Amino acid sequence: MAAGGGTKAIVAALLANAGIAVSKFVGFFITGSSSMLAEAVHSVADTSNQGLLLVGQKTARREATKEHPFGYGRDRYFYSFVVALLLFTLGSVFALYEGIHKLEAPEALNSPMVAVVILVVAIVLETFSFRTAIVESRAIKGDATWWQFIRRAKTPELPVVLLEDAGALFGLILALGGVGLTYATGDPTWDAIGTICIGVLLGVIAVILIGETKSLLIGEGANPDVLNVIIEELQAGKVDRVLHVRTQYVGPDELLIAAKISLIGTRSIDDVADAINDAEHRVRAKVPEARLIYLEPDIDRSAAAQNAK
Repeated sequence: MAAGGGTKAIVAALLANAGIAVSKFVGFFITGSSSMLAEAVHSVADTSNQGLLLVGQKTARREATKEHPFGYGRDRYFYSFVVALLLFTLGSVFALYEGIHKLEAPEALNSPMVAVVILVVAIVLETFSFRTAIVESRAIKGDATWWQFIRRAKTPELPVVLLEDAGALFGLILALGGVGLTYATGDPTWDAIGTICIGVLLGVIAVILIGETKSLLIGEGANPDVLNVIIEELQAGKVDRVLHVRTQYVGPDELLIAAKISLIGTRSIDDVADAINDAEHRVRAKVPEARLIYLEPDIDRSAAAQNAK
């Protein structure tokens, strides 16, 4: 699964959420709807999140230093993790608090149709943002399902934007349901229930994102299919057997590979160097993100033991 930045999806989400946030706050001040307020805070959090993702992409491009010899690629993982935390604290916790508060002290809505119109427009804008994220993700997800893409992608931004946009769309539908039922029944409790449902939805998405980005931040290896390709390419030339291999993504576009290999028919240092260089070339041809490869020639002691018998 190739790595890609998803910058277009991030910018589309940022612009959509910034405009939606303003309209939701206007709607809240007019109507007093807790669902509208929860969604407004959610949109502010999403806008901040997209800004953080862009910051992460920029800082990750810094050149490697003596202090950080493998570069700053993991900055993108760090900022994605911060985004997940913000979604939980600013989105989920606030919505739950506001919903419970309005459930205990219900307040009638003013001009609920204003909220309905704003939410419908927001759904249209959010659908555009979500579609952009889907189009960009399809280009790199391959044959994987959407859940597999979210779980296995080494590029953090697109899964984050996908889940954020999906959460925003469902949140808007819940808010619309809460406001609509309140308008139809005259009971403001429905608005509070809609707000609580938004909080639960955002909490579930935040927990998923926290788990996935944490895994990337502490270091993930290559997916099984990519690892199989690496081993096959290493063993395609003068490498008799891969004795030991470890991989780790030091950034979305940079995979570190360290392996011990047993070589066939090598006699001189030059032969060993040529075999290693050839193996590295084959791996990089099939796995472009494999930029750091360290191969150590060793003896296949299991084969030697078998021959001794």
